[in-house]
Amino acid sequence: MIRLIGYFFGIGTALALLVAAGVAIYISHLSKDLPDYEVLAKYEPPVTTRIHASDGALMAEYARERRLYLPIQAIPDRVKAAFLSAEDKNFYNHPGIDMTGLGRAVIVNLQNFGSGKRQVGASTITQQVAKNFLLTSDQTYERKIKEMILAFRIEQAYSKDRILELYLNEIFFGFGAYGVAGAALTYFDKSVNELTVAEAAYLASLPKGPNNYHPFKHTDRALERRNWVIDQMVENGYVTREEGEKAKAEPLGVTPRRTGTYLFAGEYFTEEVRRQIIARYGENALYEGGLSVRTTLDPKMQLLARKVMQNGLMKFDTLRGYRGPVKNIDISGDWGVPLSGVKRLEDVPEWSLAVVLDSSESGLSIGLQPARQVSGDIVKERIEGTVSREDMSFAMRHVVDGKTVKARSPADVLKPGDVIFVQKKEGADGAYILRQVPEVEGGLIAMDPHTGRVLAMVGGFSYAQSEFNRATQAMRQPGSSFKPIVYSAALDNGYTPASVIMDGPITIQSGNTTWTPKNYDGTVAGPATLRSGIEKSRNLMTVRLANDMGMKLVVEYAERFGVYDHLAPYLPMALGSGETTVMRMVSAYSIMANGGKSIKPSLIDRIQDRYGKTVFKQDERGCENCNAAEWHNQPEPELVDNSEQVLDPMTAYQITSMMEGVVQRGTGATIAELGRHIAGKTGTTNDEKDAWFIGYTPNLVVGLYMGYDQPKGLGKGATGGGLAAPIFKDFMRVALDGTPNVDFQVPEGMKLIAINRKTGMRANEGDAGTIIEAFKPGTGPADSYWVIGMGADGSNASGGALSPQANQAIQSGGGGLY
Repeated sequence: MIRLIGYFFGIGTALALLVAAGVAIYISHLSKDLPDYEVLAKYEPPVTTRIHASDGALMAEYARERRLYLPIQAIPDRVKAAFLSAEDKNFYNHPGIDMTGLGRAVIVNLQNFGSGKRQVGASTITQQVAKNFLLTSDQTYERKIKEMILAFRIEQAYSKDRILELYLNEIFFGFGAYGVAGAALTYFDKSVNELTVAEAAYLASLPKGPNNYHPFKHTDRALERRNWVIDQMVENGYVTREEGEKAKAEPLGVTPRRTGTYLFAGEYFTEEVRRQIIARYGENALYEGGLSVRTTLDPKMQLLARKVMQNGLMKFDTLRGYRGPVKNIDISGDWGVPLSGVKRLEDVPEWSLAVVLDSSESGLSIGLQPARQVSGDIVKERIEGTVSREDMSFAMRHVVDGKTVKARSPADVLKPGDVIFVQKKEGADGAYILRQVPEVEGGLIAMDPHTGRVLAMVGGFSYAQSEFNRATQAMRQPGSSFKPIVYSAALDNGYTPASVIMDGPITIQSGNTTWTPKNYDGTVAGPATLRSGIEKSRNLMTVRLANDMGMKLVVEYAERFGVYDHLAPYLPMALGSGETTVMRMVSAYSIMANGGKSIKPSLIDRIQDRYGKTVFKQDERGCENCNAAEWHNQPEPELVDNSEQVLDPMTAYQITSMMEGVVQRGTGATIAELGRHIAGKTGTTNDEKDAWFIGYTPNLVVGLYMGYDQPKGLGKGATGGGLAAPIFKDFMRVALDGTPNVDFQVPEGMKLIAINRKTGMRANEGDAGTIIEAFKPGTGPADSYWVIGMGADGSNASGGALSPQANQAIQSGGGGLY
């Protein structure tokens, strides 16, 4: 018997050894193809790029996987406790595999064998790291064995905290969120440090299957899973029973964070920054690199810019009448359903979409577009209101088949089912004002002239309506706002503000083609000074000046100022008939405001990589001794500005002084009421297609234009002084509020001499119409009266030649007007 027992024991031992050998060989075979777990040491997951305003406010986030990487030390203990309780309570005690949990899973799976129930897993956090980082998600025994082998190796190579750090930053939570920091923001709009026990427990319940515990589709299931996690936290001693019961009594409280841009009114600016980052570093760096971008945007100034530009566009547009409803819907049933499907302007929250329920002589009865809950469901409550006849008075002139028709009553303009935009009327419950999206558009830039930092940018009425950025992408004729470039070239090359030019008819002949430019008002003033020419925006004087000094010089300065890359040397170009952008024009005026020094327009101050290292900095000025450890009565450090001197500082002051005259008594006189030291220039193109104004103080440059995207006339009498200048004035009134009224600095050595405003000669005592003019050393008022552009016999001189290209420029609207 004993011998028989020994016989069977030997056979059993041999079989066991054979099985063990077979398992060893199988494991050895699997181990040969295992991925290198050492790559975890160099783990750089895709991380969200975040863009901030100059005050640190978050503007936008860009990511393929919405993830913010957090070191384990930055993750609160209660958050770690929630995940350990939900996924692997013995994490800090096992060697990579939890044998107790594994045995329990084997027993359960054997019991459920053949029942059709899904098999239970027993993966530890370490095993999940091995699977998520190094393996596929195939449901096979081979993958499971590889996972276990890698778990042992990972445990030997890395600390528990490092493994937990990798896990918490990699896992997917649903809603496009990866990592616990990204999930906290996505689900609760909070940092991980702000999460409550209940919130941390809900996040810990998601890795098992985010869709299974969707906060809105499967709320009951999500609560049940969350409460189970809370119970596990209590059982494991991480929270007290009282804290657990309190946490379980809380609702899920999920408030999904919006995606895209976050800073109101900054959409055009943000999109321009996005394009620049892609151009500089590529798409992968933007969507995966975890860059931290600090922009130049001033949020308060941006809000102001948006407001004044929108108001200016709406004011112009409403004078042209009402063009009709957005669309018409069926209101015979529940009108909230079809109305909810109409797209609203997300970036114009002051406006609401509404449907006309009834129209009469007194006004409209309307129903407002229903709001949507966080879950996406339409709110069932229906809100109604009214629009009085007075609050839609502009629509009494409405456009029918391209013609403006006067309506007798609101019922002639709108009928039931028409979808319209309305704005709540202040101080009147249930009362609304009819609104209309302007057909006219425009762009605005505000810039610091000393650094080129763009402080505000408006690319159109609504980014939701049109993403085309009219401040940086629209190529428009600047018209007479280009004239200061022509006059700067003249002042830099021997002319003075007191030089006299003939303001009289001139005809340019080229073969069979003649060009006869005219002043905006059709009149001529005879001989006048350069100052008078720019203050009154006289086209004939500008053409004669450009002809006298030569268009090659004008071209050189236009390109030096960055207005154009290549300007054709034809006389019509002197009147701003070439196309450029608002950004370029504002940058050019910044040179004049900055004492003639070049500037690089910038939307980005600095960019840091995911590790906090600065990879780009816009400010290139050097500063010795700025980082001195201590002060020993040494002089204060100075920033060394190595910017190129584009224009003589004295010339810059002369043209600035002349443009102050534009504001004080010229085409931009509406701005004079601000009582500020402001220089600027109006601009209007042929057929009144565009209206411009660009102006500046010593510390702020603002430029804008108004025009249709498909250029057409703005209307007879529409000028930069009448349309664009008031918008500029509204902006400056608020932007400069509370700041000192700083005068433009006169360069050292400049001579200030009283001259006769008409003759440009030195003024005599008692002369009427005198003005103080700035002259460079070695120059001064003329000793004898001389008129540029007048023939020796006293007649008006004509001349110059036009190439075929110049003729084409004339036909396409060549010539600034006003």
